[in-house]
Amino acid sequence: MKRYTSLARMMAIAIAGTMTMTACSLDGYEPEKPFTTDPVEKATLYACGLSESGTCSIGDAQSVLFTEDDIEWFNVTTREIKFLNEPSGKAERRDTRSPLREKIPLLASVDFYLGGEYLFSGGATLVGLICSQFFDDLVLCCGKIDGEVIDNGHYYLYDCYPPQFINDERVQANRAKRAEQWETFTKYLESKDKLKK
Repeated sequence: MKRYTSLARMMAIAIAGTMTMTACSLDGYEPEKPFTTDPVEKATLYACGLSESGTCSIGDAQSVLFTEDDIEWFNVTTREIKFLNEPSGKAERRDTRSPLREKIPLLASVDFYLGGEYLFSGGATLVGLICSQFFDDLVLCCGKIDGEVIDNGHYYLYDCYPPQFINDERVQANRAKRAEQWETFTKYLESKDKLKK
């Protein structure tokens, strides 16, 4: 009996010692993450047009109109978005008017996302210079009329359309509701060195 008692004690000491050593060696140990084939969606700014499913992701190439990689800069004063194209490794001005109009019609919704989450709830409406309607919320405008000059080669993200109605109380109320989202948008572009002031 004494023999079994001493054997039991030695086994208990050995097990306790092994558990202590294992616990000490696991301190600061991080298990390896399992391998997955799904790409992880990073925080990326992108805009989508209408899709049949009503949803959009960065991987849904048919409904993605542009990503942050397509934006050269955004000017917070003029609200112009300057797009670029990098076919040969150097930035060139691209005419995004055709691709946007080919992908979605004018007056369609454009949803902005940041990392897969809605950035501007309700999105923006795509408008052109031929549009005669009044919009009291965010619009992505193709072109600008500056006095007598019509400029079709640029894009603007306005709080309303036409922009002369900026002081309308509905426009100001919608702008105030979107203030936090707008700040997120501009700070994100600033963090990517794509913001002009």
